[in-house]
Amino acid sequence: MLHLMKYHLIVKIKCMDVVFWPLVFPLILATLFYVAFGNIEEADFETVQTIVVEEADADPVFLELLEAMEQGEGRFVEIRKMSEEKARRALDEKQASGIYFVGETPALTVAGSGISESILQSILESYQNGKQTFQFVAEKHPEGMQKAMEQIGDYEELVEQVTLGGRTTNGNAQFFYALIAMACLYGAFIGMDAVFTIQANLTTLAARRCVTPTHKLKLILSEMLSCFLLHYLNVLILLAYLRFVLKQEFYGQMPRMLLVTLIGSMIGVSMGISVGSFGKMKEGVKVGILLAISMTGSFLAGLMSADMKYLVDQNAPLVNRINPAAVITDALYCINVYDDPVRFGRCLATLAVTCAVLTLASFLLIRRERYDSI
Repeated sequence: MLHLMKYHLIVKIKCMDVVFWPLVFPLILATLFYVAFGNIEEADFETVQTIVVEEADADPVFLELLEAMEQGEGRFVEIRKMSEEKARRALDEKQASGIYFVGETPALTVAGSGISESILQSILESYQNGKQTFQFVAEKHPEGMQKAMEQIGDYEELVEQVTLGGRTTNGNAQFFYALIAMACLYGAFIGMDAVFTIQANLTTLAARRCVTPTHKLKLILSEMLSCFLLHYLNVLILLAYLRFVLKQEFYGQMPRMLLVTLIGSMIGVSMGISVGSFGKMKEGVKVGILLAISMTGSFLAGLMSADMKYLVDQNAPLVNRINPAAVITDALYCINVYDDPVRFGRCLATLAVTCAVLTLASFLLIRRERYDSI
């Protein structure tokens, strides 16, 4: 009975290593990312806190426009009227995003350069550009001021972020690219599990395989190839899930993405085989090492924080030059956002060298083992 319980425990651990971490966990994390970020681009702007200082010759049409925007359905701004002294004090204390000084020619004062300040500037510029039109509407068709306000407030149609290649950018895409990189590195768990089937001093199954007449080189290569193919299938499932279920846009050439993820999968598996073959540490310790390496690399590549990759690139650029997760993320950016063939070639070369080094190290670490008896 004890032997049977031990067997079931081992099976559960192997399922975690081969199925959960490389396949199920990235799918769960992708779903959570989609729930958290998927519709953020469609979110409405918050109401902008605004102060109005009326001067003696205040432009009545601009005041009417601001009141219409405050009372409209979108409620773009919330206006408070103050004296100049109180208004400047409130702006310094960040109680508002800006001050409209409404005289014969309205003017704007802001204390920052964020989205709210940009909205206020856009309102003023739109009014100045179409001042005669607004004056005509206010005099002849005052009921049309609401419609004119809506035209100014429709920022999402006026401005669109695009790359130099003309593709629309999504600020949350980096999280999904870093997720793909993490999934590639999680092939390490499959690689480590494979080690326990071909090193005779680790398991009884490996001992039986090592006494067969099959050449050790053929045994190692077949095991590594099967691990590569198995994990690459996991990554393909993740890509299909992102593209066809979560509707994430991949604007670049899919064959190039498949090439990058293929090399990334090989890096992950080779890393697992290398760590699994090194030393006589317990399996739990080796799993901890692989988790630490893969999660630290993914963190530095921007998986948890949008600014982390930028900070590392600015302060320690060499770190992410050799961090496989960051290089995979960069390569995906080059394909889908940057449209930079030179940088993509550099990323691909780095990944290929990393893959070759880890694969060779894996092979040498396994092949060097010799046993007095099995």
